[in-house]
Amino acid sequence: MGGKCLEKQVLIYNNCMGLADIMSALLYDAGIGVVTAITREQLFVGMAEAQIKLLLLDIDFGGDDAERNLKLLEKLRKNSRIPIIVVSAQIEEAIKIKTFKAGADDYVLSDCNPMELLARVKCHLSRYMQLAGEQQKLTGSIYRVHELEIDDSRRKVTVSGREVKLTPIEYKILRLLAMERGRVLSISQIYEKIWNMQAIGADNTIAVHIRHIREKIESDPAQPRYLKVVWGSGYKVG
Repeated sequence: MGGKCLEKQVLIYNNCMGLADIMSALLYDAGIGVVTAITREQLFVGMAEAQIKLLLLDIDFGGDDAERNLKLLEKLRKNSRIPIIVVSAQIEEAIKIKTFKAGADDYVLSDCNPMELLARVKCHLSRYMQLAGEQQKLTGSIYRVHELEIDDSRRKVTVSGREVKLTPIEYKILRLLAMERGRVLSISQIYEKIWNMQAIGADNTIAVHIRHIREKIESDPAQPRYLKVVWGSGYKVG
């Protein structure tokens, strides 16, 4: 692939390396470099490199290794804010929900069209780079709703002074709704603003993230004070 220097790079972790074989050329043609990791040691070394802007995590979240791999995902999320796209053969909704809860930003079936996966990679990279640029320009924007506070300069969320740990996607959704305080945003509006792509079958994805945010910020998620549903319309903060 010549000596082309690519600033944005995707790290692909896959023991069989099948995903790397499929995606490397497509990513390179899109101006995105690829780094592969076969072992977990290589994975964590790669994640520490500054040029890595996104992780494609192709591992088994079903069977005997499910819990072990979910813990790996949790550890990766704890140590990094870059987008993590899980590529999995498991179609079960429960597994998808567990990966989101562990910190995944997106979940794609391994038999999907490679062009769809490429589109998702480009979308997440674009959002991540945009937010990184915004972060550098922030002058200390703080959003408050009662005891809920979002300090955008530090990407820190607190409720009654207690810090709440959100995944990057959860943070983006809560921040979006807080910025539009009182306004109801539909599922499609939320999805398209966060993922920057058309909302097709996004209902469950948004519902899962909303539920996890509520579990973290609400004292009683069944009777939310901050993040509310407007039946038939969407969600709002305040």
